[in-house]
Amino acid sequence: MQSVSINTTTTTGQLWTGRIMSGLVIAFLIFDGGIKLAPLAIVTETMQQLGYSGSQELARGLGVMTLVIALLYALPRTSLLGAILLTGLLGGAMATHLRVGSPLFSHLLFGLYLGLLAWGGLYLRDPRLRRLFPVRLDA
Repeated sequence: MQSVSINTTTTTGQLWTGRIMSGLVIAFLIFDGGIKLAPLAIVTETMQQLGYSGSQELARGLGVMTLVIALLYALPRTSLLGAILLTGLLGGAMATHLRVGSPLFSHLLFGLYLGLLAWGGLYLRDPRLRRLFPVRLDA
């Protein structure tokens, strides 16, 4: 049996590409969470269009949850937990858009796009994740 060595060192290019990808996700989550904290009519109106109560309390709760997930994802020690929680949040958003018949590529799949960007960024910047899920190009 042949032993395979997995190289999990992070190059400077990988690290910065991962940071930029993750930074875009974090910036979006801060914006999304932040607008839900302010009493903006567009937020509650959109929530009602998506089938939710549209109350300011619900919007604020979602905003706080989104900001907590963004913080967990941004911090290296908790980034994996943040990515897992973000995946759940995005799955719920996708299910909501599916239920109301939102456009496929611009609304429904936006959660998928953001999730791929989040996990790709984390994969590039975190050698622990690359050890857990190694990509072998020689097989």
